[in-house]
Amino acid sequence: MLTLKKQPKGPLAKQVLLIVLDGVGFTEKGYENGNAVAKAQMPVLKGLWNSHPTVLLKAHGTAVGMPSDEDMGNSEVGHNVLGSGRIFDQGAKLVSQSIENGSLFIGPIWKKMVSNCKSNQSTFHFLGLFSDGNVHSHIDHLKALIDNAIKEDVKKIRLHILLDGRDVPEKSALDYLNPFEEYLDGYRKKGIDILIASGGGRMELTMDRYDADWSMIERGWNHHVEGEGRIFATAKEAIETFRTENPAVIDQYLPGFVVGDSNGKPIGKVEDNDSVVFFNFRGDRAIEISRAFTEETLTNFNRKRFPKVEFAGMMQYDGDLFIPKQYLVAPPAIDRTMGEYFANEGVAQYALSETQKYGHVTFFWNGNRSGYFNQTLETYEEVKSDIIPFDQKPEMKAKEITDNLVLALTSHKFPFLRVNYANGDMVGHTGNMDATVRGLEYLDVCLDRIKKICDETGTVLCITADHGNADEMYQLNKKGTAETSKEGKPVPKTSHTLNPVQFVLYDPKGKIKLNQNLKEKGLANVAATMMDLLGFEAPEGYHPSLINRD
Repeated sequence: MLTLKKQPKGPLAKQVLLIVLDGVGFTEKGYENGNAVAKAQMPVLKGLWNSHPTVLLKAHGTAVGMPSDEDMGNSEVGHNVLGSGRIFDQGAKLVSQSIENGSLFIGPIWKKMVSNCKSNQSTFHFLGLFSDGNVHSHIDHLKALIDNAIKEDVKKIRLHILLDGRDVPEKSALDYLNPFEEYLDGYRKKGIDILIASGGGRMELTMDRYDADWSMIERGWNHHVEGEGRIFATAKEAIETFRTENPAVIDQYLPGFVVGDSNGKPIGKVEDNDSVVFFNFRGDRAIEISRAFTEETLTNFNRKRFPKVEFAGMMQYDGDLFIPKQYLVAPPAIDRTMGEYFANEGVAQYALSETQKYGHVTFFWNGNRSGYFNQTLETYEEVKSDIIPFDQKPEMKAKEITDNLVLALTSHKFPFLRVNYANGDMVGHTGNMDATVRGLEYLDVCLDRIKKICDETGTVLCITADHGNADEMYQLNKKGTAETSKEGKPVPKTSHTLNPVQFVLYDPKGKIKLNQNLKEKGLANVAATMMDLLGFEAPEGYHPSLINRD
């Protein structure tokens, strides 16, 4: 059993609260360049940053297991690192490595997908997010899958593309589609039957998460599988038509479309004996569509039929529930997480968020593991998210989360509590600067309540983030200033940022200090810090604590 050594100087707190302000990064650029954090009136949070021990933590690129420092962090890898105290190669890097060394294509599941199409003279379908955002997927991975399927003599391929505009510029779909169609034309000229068959915006269909809105999965299923939806001659025609009809709509919210032949019949329905690969590597928005393809008794929506296909995910999206059973690349094996250590030491834990980030403070925090380490010591609470665009209610469920958190703090049952507030990220993803500012300002009201309860209960409060987003709401040019549209307005940015995040420690007694001289500080240092505060030494391999014990 995993055990921790006691910190020789003893604990610094009886109760520790870690707040993750999702998507609240740090940059010195002002609000004129899209910094909603700078623009928001947040006297409590900014007062903590200015008057209490605060350090910057790296939260992107190699600090969270991504291939390079040009890659954004995201909530999943961020919480993996926060919960494990170490850095593991993550989805994008694992997939890229398996493609480069060829291991993906000699694996039994890939071979099974290919042989199924060849023996049944059936169609190979590829479904996933169509961009190079490298958060959920990468278009180069899709090309590698196509290249190898054709190399292995697959004759018919259909593609179902989910438009991004979230991890990449908000109206960039054609920047990916046009050169991709040229790439496909190269194969079509060689007699390969390969076409884009359906698609739509990622927040409109197929990529729901945490059971928040199964109607998204139903819409995706009807478009991709049944070929039901508005018919167009090409994907390009669909995108251009939707933009003409509604110039304000951004890629992630574009309606679904189906590509039809000259008679208006869909060209890419999914039939019995076909092979289907969902080529996203990130798990949260891949689970529900995977279940739709693999669970015969699924009742979350009405499937008119259930084609018997060979289905595989790029990775296994839930290792405990085995979703899906077939996958092309094994996920990182994250062991010895903080949650497991605390459970073994008898430390009661409390995890809280609303639906949009509930899996982050549980599944991802615990190393991509569902369930509990010790249910008698762990309490997980989920506040159901509203099913509306988040900029329509930028407060989201912050009040309800805070109400629950206050009860947990005053119960004195939990030495360690963790909570995620989703506003900075989910509202930030809409690209709506004003709404994001309002969401942040509402968070500050909640933090005021929490800080007062920490004073009353003697709780040490730590506040950080998992990555940036709200700190950069405009696209920036090479000079670091906001790009502008033809109308002279700033171009919204809906993706995460490469900025660090702040970690601030509030000790009601004012005695605890942070080590400002520690080099290469990142999210991986947080787990050891929590252990240190509660009187434990970090285990082997963990990045060191941020606490100054001198």
